[in-house]
Amino acid sequence: MQLNNKNILLTGATGGIGKAIAIRLNAAGATVSLVGRKRATLTPLLGSIGPQHHLLVADINSVEGRHSIAEHCATKAIDVVINCAGVLDFGLYEVQEKSSIEAMMVTNLLSPMLLCQQLIANLKLRPEAAIINVGSIFGSIGHPGFTAYCASKHGLRGFTEALERELADTNIKVGYLAPRATDTEFNSAEVLAFNKAVGNSMDSPDLVAAELIQLLERDQPRRFMGWPEKLFVKINGLFPNIVSRALTKNLPIIKQHTKLGSPRG
Repeated sequence: MQLNNKNILLTGATGGIGKAIAIRLNAAGATVSLVGRKRATLTPLLGSIGPQHHLLVADINSVEGRHSIAEHCATKAIDVVINCAGVLDFGLYEVQEKSSIEAMMVTNLLSPMLLCQQLIANLKLRPEAAIINVGSIFGSIGHPGFTAYCASKHGLRGFTEALERELADTNIKVGYLAPRATDTEFNSAEVLAFNKAVGNSMDSPDLVAAELIQLLERDQPRRFMGWPEKLFVKINGLFPNIVSRALTKNLPIIKQHTKLGSPRG
């Protein structure tokens, strides 16, 4: 897909990865509709990439927000939808707040699913269209300390794969990008400390954005980032016990860097 003159809707636009994607899309000649919950954070981003783009204050987790996005997509003749909004809470599942678990499942999985369902009809009207869901390497590898987050991203990966096959006879391409750890404010101090302790590499948001642009331009259904993470995805699919042994060795470090407490009801 050639991105020049394409109309692209980007949720989670004010996150670290979202901002980098917006900048890359602007450089590629696309017109971007920036979606976020706060005008105060969207406005500076719009100012940095140019007035030819659009700003839409909407919460993908609300019926009203998704309705506003659907109306915007119809009005602006959106060709591509990029679901980049997401939340993360690092901690042992046993003691994790129920509200935090729910927030990850809703924001990372349920809301993108419901939004895509509302937008498919409009996307079918475009000569060339695409839906791109930004997932995670943890959508393929269950990692202790990230249990609920992994569940949400596993779900997003499965949804994307099934939708891609369901829409195979339409004009809509469906893709999934799986970044590894990325150096953004998305990570809490505990996550940063854990990554440092176990030697996990972190990519820049711009590198993630560049990978997403390549996925779009090459019409790829999926793209996984990082080494050895990409190898772990393949090994986990074939020999999960090998990956289990490698990751569970880090349990003492994981417990050291998570916030422990009494189980919550």
